[in-house]
Amino acid sequence: MPLPRPDLPRPRGLLAASAGTALVAGMLVSAPALADGETPERLGTAAELGVEVPTADELRAAGETTVPGRWLVEVEGQPTLRGGSKASATAAQETVAERAEDAAIPLEVQESFTTGWNGMSVEMDDADAQKLSEVEGVRAVYPVLEVAAPEPADATPSDVYGNAMTGVDQVQQVDGLSGEGVTVAVIDSGIDYNHPDLGGSGVDDETKDFPNDRVVGGYDLVGDAYDSRTGEAPVPDEFPDDCGGHGSHVAGIIGADGEVVGVAPEVDLLSYRVFGCEGSSDTEVILEAMERAMDDGADVVNMSLGASFMTWQDYPTAQMVETLVDHDVTVVISAGNEGAAGLFSSGAPGVAESAITVASVDNTHRSAPFATAGGADRPYSAATGSPQPPTSGELALVAAGAPGAPAAQACDPAAVPAAEPGQALLVERGTCAFREKAVAGEQAGYDAVILYDNAPGVVNPTVEGDPALTVPVVMLSQADGLALQEALAAGPVTWAWQSGSTTVENGTGGLVSDFSSYGLTADLDLKPDVAAPGGSIWSTLPLESGGHGSMSGTSMAAPHVAGAAALLLEAKPDLAPADVKTAMMNTADQLTWSLLPEQGYLEPVHRQGAGMLNMVAAVHATSSVTTPTISLGEGEAGPKDVTLTVTNDSDAEKVYDVGFESGVATAIPTSNPEFYTAEATTGTSAEQVTVPAHGSAEVTVTLGEDFGTDGLIYGGWITLTGTDDDLVVPFAGLSGDYQALTVLDDQGMGLPGLGVSDGAGSVLLDPEGGHTYTMADGDVPYLAYAFALPAERLEISAYEVRANGKLKVVNPSVGTIDATDHLGRSPEPELYAWDGTFSMKNQKSRSVKDGDYVLEMKVLKPLGDPENPEHWETWTSPQFTIDYADPRQPGAR
Repeated sequence: MPLPRPDLPRPRGLLAASAGTALVAGMLVSAPALADGETPERLGTAAELGVEVPTADELRAAGETTVPGRWLVEVEGQPTLRGGSKASATAAQETVAERAEDAAIPLEVQESFTTGWNGMSVEMDDADAQKLSEVEGVRAVYPVLEVAAPEPADATPSDVYGNAMTGVDQVQQVDGLSGEGVTVAVIDSGIDYNHPDLGGSGVDDETKDFPNDRVVGGYDLVGDAYDSRTGEAPVPDEFPDDCGGHGSHVAGIIGADGEVVGVAPEVDLLSYRVFGCEGSSDTEVILEAMERAMDDGADVVNMSLGASFMTWQDYPTAQMVETLVDHDVTVVISAGNEGAAGLFSSGAPGVAESAITVASVDNTHRSAPFATAGGADRPYSAATGSPQPPTSGELALVAAGAPGAPAAQACDPAAVPAAEPGQALLVERGTCAFREKAVAGEQAGYDAVILYDNAPGVVNPTVEGDPALTVPVVMLSQADGLALQEALAAGPVTWAWQSGSTTVENGTGGLVSDFSSYGLTADLDLKPDVAAPGGSIWSTLPLESGGHGSMSGTSMAAPHVAGAAALLLEAKPDLAPADVKTAMMNTADQLTWSLLPEQGYLEPVHRQGAGMLNMVAAVHATSSVTTPTISLGEGEAGPKDVTLTVTNDSDAEKVYDVGFESGVATAIPTSNPEFYTAEATTGTSAEQVTVPAHGSAEVTVTLGEDFGTDGLIYGGWITLTGTDDDLVVPFAGLSGDYQALTVLDDQGMGLPGLGVSDGAGSVLLDPEGGHTYTMADGDVPYLAYAFALPAERLEISAYEVRANGKLKVVNPSVGTIDATDHLGRSPEPELYAWDGTFSMKNQKSRSVKDGDYVLEMKVLKPLGDPENPEHWETWTSPQFTIDYADPRQPGAR
């Protein structure tokens, strides 16, 4: 089974697509049993309910990929905004650098951070990370993570519908709110400040129009060519123009004022560019942008980005969020677009406790390019990777096969009917990739391929590949595709391309978007916090990209909330960031479960948070619950009592009925979760709470679980229902014992396992072991593994197998050859490569000698006690042999 081999000595790599296709998408678990013998209703797995669980290819760019040779080093002492001084922070960093030099750890300091986080970014050999973590004065060493440029889907609706979904249009028109006087920073791919909707002249010139009346400041931290994935270095300059498009789209949602009207059309915008024209950014650059935004006086910071699956709240970018919030900056962050990947799929910095982390809801309407066929307009999404569809011309439509039949899916090119000139092929989604279908149609001679969905919803297909497609490929809804199949059964159908766009109702409007990520955090905190329109949002694009367009993603939901935060701050300037978050969460509206909307269940709380933003209620609220969200953690100890304080700023007494609502619960496996109706144990000290005018009152609620199983994530909302207003507080917890769950997941492949290079850039699993490694040209031992949950700590040890069969630890002074703390859930299987070296307690490096060895992997379960043996999982590899090919290598004999 081939796995792509990482370059040495990178500590964590990823398995190949062929291995990842064996993910356990169909694995089921038995229904959890209630303590009293009842069984909660099983609703099915994600896959059974229509979710296309991603393949390894689709997840490869999503995970917490490290940037080789780059590390963030946190040192002892406080940054300036937490009571320290710049001089002492700098001195502490310099001392650590000197001690590293004394310990023979070569490193080069790149950036020093002293404002919101005390640490530095360094370049060094990855193999030295553990040694550096043991140097006196070092608090922690974190890998610099690659942050993929968000790739929102293309769709095309009008933003007016998104504003109407949350009541933004009403507070704009009735209350006169526009965001005037509030400054919002956008940390993204830049902003096209030439755009007339964003204060520009309409002339495409990077050096013109900056700053202007709308984009009042910012900085380009990276330059056009920067890409952390390829190692292209940042080349900063003073003009944060946008060539990628994402940042301009985000900025338009926040504050455009022109053809597009944003949520807060009179805010001042700051632009901090952290992405080049193509490729990825990294957490080092993003940390610097966060510091700049704070120093430049931002009231609100929007970050439509993140390192997916890094769900630990101590990662430096998440720590920086807490510093910004402590200094009166409201931070709004997208929840992530890995919803199809299952649980624990959000990431830093959005997992920060004080951030407002935003889930995506599909727009109620969508505008799209269209064709006419079968007597009606047929809106479509153009496939990425194919030529732009024409705006005129006619083609005769031909079905690849009858609906539901294998031929309809065009996965067998030999079964596709040969085309005649001037024909388009109608193909049903399913079984094989969109590109395979498109290639089959192109090779059969068709002038266009018309795909249609096999389930309700909006899909934005990708047919990218080499060679590129030469015919247009578009995607229709399921309803339109079936209507055309029916029309074809009755006679000839003509497909006529049209110019312009048409607006139609979105069948999934008002439901959580299929891509929106799930919580919880690794620390079992509830995330996300609120939801907002993010599926099919029309906004600004760079002038060179057409000026306007549509995108989908939690990247689009976050700026809606950032703009809403500006409106709240305009209406109530004294609100602290925590007050903004509380107002939004207390007044949110809960959303119907997107996978079975007709059944009336509520979406899991760890996917929607408090619910859909309701700006009319948030702006006009005179009451609040000072605890906006409740994270119950593990349920092993039973239900918990939580005391809520309800405040009333109005002139009249208020009475609220106290109640509870439950969301759908989820259970393992994390990559293809099971869904259940499992209501929490709830209780209250009073069925009503009376809150005096300009006063407060307390009510105690009891929350917990009694499911008799470990690992089911449950939750819902405490509801306070009044005569004039309603308040909600979301809660979530994990049933049973977190540490009873299995972290090391076999992914359906028999992992963990020992890997062997195939000599051609890939690694094969060698289940029996016994291989002799030459330690040259990639022929080194590889551990293949996967984490089903976040891991508290990973330790890897090597043992020499003595002639008598006994094991002798290779590195007795330290005990391990490598160790890493706080790792995220694996989106797909991963690899660890060992080059035969280890670092002794004095940080000196050594190599093992020729001989027989085994590797041992130990994983401390999340939030586990390192002193409790039951909280560790251990795996020992098969025996293998090291026989150095080069006699000059240190261990050769």
